[in-house]
Amino acid sequence: MTNAAALPGQPRGSVVSGPATARAVNVLAPNPSAMTLDGTNTWIVSEPDSDLAVVIDPGPLDDAHLQHVVATAEEAGKRIALTLLTHGHPDHAEGAGRFAELTGTKVRALDPALRLGDEGLSAGQVITTGGLEMRVVPTPGHTADSLCFHLPADRAVLTGDTVLGRGTTVVAHPDGRLGDYLDSLRRLRSLTVDDGVHTVLPGHGPVLDDAQGVVEFYLAHRANRLAQVETAVENGHGSAAEVVAHVYADVDRSLWPAAELSVRAQLEYLREHGLI
Repeated sequence: MTNAAALPGQPRGSVVSGPATARAVNVLAPNPSAMTLDGTNTWIVSEPDSDLAVVIDPGPLDDAHLQHVVATAEEAGKRIALTLLTHGHPDHAEGAGRFAELTGTKVRALDPALRLGDEGLSAGQVITTGGLEMRVVPTPGHTADSLCFHLPADRAVLTGDTVLGRGTTVVAHPDGRLGDYLDSLRRLRSLTVDDGVHTVLPGHGPVLDDAQGVVEFYLAHRANRLAQVETAVENGHGSAAEVVAHVYADVDRSLWPAAELSVRAQLEYLREHGLI
């Protein structure tokens, strides 16, 4: 049996619905897959003594799941007053419109196309619903519109797909860019070093109790993959598909299409920096 404490980020174990910190409760969506891991984590966040809550990433358009999120909040004596999105991929955002109907909330996101209501989200903004303090952290790279949310009182960060609870994430080229992603990881590392963040509440996979450890792992992993891609090109593997077959030979072939997106982002980065 693998010791979870020895894995990057110190995952807590299996993914379950329920409280993860004093202010964050997970409701796991029933959409498991190779790409979504155990399913999408929909987060209900609130001050313990408040009757108002914020939901982050309602998840797929699955009415039973959306109703379950509402019921979970109500059972805790809370009314959902605001919906936020970490980014626009369907497994996180497709259910947002229906969820807004169920809750009467506005939907705030970085991408104007995803918003329901006039107000979006911007860097450094502070969400204060029900006395909550949650800060918006721009983290482009997985997608151009990716955001994280810093929850200072719990020394936690909600990362969407920027950092996962298990494995590593895709840089979804061409919308996602590797240079942006590396900058975002460094931004998250500064939260762990300068702001005391130690818990990662991811969009997929288990909660991580070593935020700095997992961010350092992601940075090292990206540097290693980038070096492998550079070497593959030098050895004559010219196309993204050829690089994937060479560099990701040990990865499940069902994940190769996603890996090819990351390889395209890496090739673009290497060209921009004059390395190939």
